[in-house]
Amino acid sequence: MRTLLNVIEGFQELDNETRELIKFYFVEEKFGKEEILLNHGTICDKIYFIKSGLLRRVCVENGEEIIKWIYTNNQFCTSLSSYFEQKPSSEIIVASDVTIVYSLSYKDELKLLDQPLFAKFHIKLLRLYLSKLNEFHHIFTHMTAQEKYVFLLQSFPEIVKKAKLKHIASFIGVSQETLSRIRASII
Repeated sequence: MRTLLNVIEGFQELDNETRELIKFYFVEEKFGKEEILLNHGTICDKIYFIKSGLLRRVCVENGEEIIKWIYTNNQFCTSLSSYFEQKPSSEIIVASDVTIVYSLSYKDELKLLDQPLFAKFHIKLLRLYLSKLNEFHHIFTHMTAQEKYVFLLQSFPEIVKKAKLKHIASFIGVSQETLSRIRASII
């Protein structure tokens, strides 16, 4: 829980009351390898902070799993449109490894948002995530597969260290064989 509080306080200093409420509302959960946290068509009612492990956010297109993002330690994960709009998800969230998270339910988040310091954190985090998401999509869509892999190596080394090659290949939009050639050419 200390790491979660440190991440939150990296955005917004908290008072004791808000810290205690965060400790109360965030619940530790453990998921096994390949366990599904969110299924397609269900409403996402939780946001997750990864204490340890690896999650992937996936869409299934023509029966094929397409990785949208891979989340590692100390990152928040949810299906944004499903969670914030409380509508059925077009995505799946799966534990790629044994994963321990602190989860916050949608209802409990609404209660925490009544706390001014948590609300300030929430706004700052959302602004950062939206900015990074916009920047990432603008940059990533114009990169070659090799440039995408190098970008991951430099910007998100934990993904490259922890994720399976097939998941990284799906994320950058190439076959495993192509990714293997890219990796060989970089070394």
